[in-house]
Amino acid sequence: TGLSTCQKANGFPSNKSSGSKKQKQQQRIRKEKPQQHNFTHRLLAAALKSHSGNISCMDFSSNGKYLATCADDRTVRIWSTKDFLQREHRSMRANVELDHATLVRFSPDCRAFIVWLANGDTLRVFKMTKREDGGYTFTATSEDFPKKHKAPVIDIGIADTGKFIMTASSDTTVLIWSLKGQVLSTINTNQMNNTHAAVSPCGRFVASCGFTPDVKVWEVCFGKKGEFQEVARAFELKGHSAAVHSFAFSNDSRRMASVSKDGTWKLWDTDVEYKKQQDPYLLRTGRFEEAAGAALCRLALSPDAQVLALASDSSIHLYNTRRGEKEECFERVHGECIADLSFDITGRFLASCGDRAVRLFHNTPGHRAVVEEMQGLLKRASNDSTRQRLQQQLTQAQEALKSLGALKK
Repeated sequence: TGLSTCQKANGFPSNKSSGSKKQKQQQRIRKEKPQQHNFTHRLLAAALKSHSGNISCMDFSSNGKYLATCADDRTVRIWSTKDFLQREHRSMRANVELDHATLVRFSPDCRAFIVWLANGDTLRVFKMTKREDGGYTFTATSEDFPKKHKAPVIDIGIADTGKFIMTASSDTTVLIWSLKGQVLSTINTNQMNNTHAAVSPCGRFVASCGFTPDVKVWEVCFGKKGEFQEVARAFELKGHSAAVHSFAFSNDSRRMASVSKDGTWKLWDTDVEYKKQQDPYLLRTGRFEEAAGAALCRLALSPDAQVLALASDSSIHLYNTRRGEKEECFERVHGECIADLSFDITGRFLASCGDRAVRLFHNTPGHRAVVEEMQGLLKRASNDSTRQRLQQQLTQAQEALKSLGALKK
């Protein structure tokens, strides 16, 4: 047949009569295209597969309608979240001219997105213009941001207030930019190197972690008229005994989670009066066995902070933050190391990427946490209207679990 046994095993169709020139050309194309990694699980809600290159980053829009993904195939794809449970997953494509994006973030108004360019080492802004047919046209603004970083950039973010953009590189530099591309402030994290940085969902804070056993958080301060004032130290998460791999915020920025090389994850109450030197409270510590030789562990926190997802190598572990127990484990989700991990804004789905597909999982620990919380609140509910509302939420969560076959006996 002209196909090796290895290729047959990888799902290549064997071609009995390999005589014609066209068939030989087709075979050559088939050989060059790597096989998609296959993964199945009862909690897998969908797999989004339009990219022809490895996906490095994704971002959910703040209005919950879209998911943006960027890959080394020189495109950014915008997916409609309402299609997630459909058979077909539509996506719109934005081309990145003569380069590819390694990071992507939506603007707060969901009318634009920013990307970090792999070869250009800079930020590019794309405007999204709605067409009459309901689709979008994507146009890159005429000028990219000036080059300011000396080391590779590992994270970018836009404040939900729309007041600033953050970029962080693998040395100890975090830059705060205006939306027009001027550097407002340079932060030296003093963490030997940065492994992760993020803007809080409330848009007030920027945080980073790295080689040191802490997470540092700064407040980006603006005046009453919206003018930039300063970046001031806010608080730190202290308590790990080794380098911190990653951290995440809850949706209201009142909780944070961190995961460290010391084999633990921690959940923190960050709703503190830091201006009066009040430190965050440690709420929970959990154990985590990372994959042997895994380079970096990634962390996602559900919007309500009830569920913590950790990705090590190509596996994902889900923990209940109230009790610290592991509830789900998804092994070998992607053909490559997991590059990004994120809950959607409703908390119903957990998304991961690491090869050419995004995989979406039903967040069953999230539904279970709601059941547990509502049952507790129902016992203490004093009036009928409260009881009715709680009962409704409880029933919804129980029905969701039932439909997924995930109700605990």
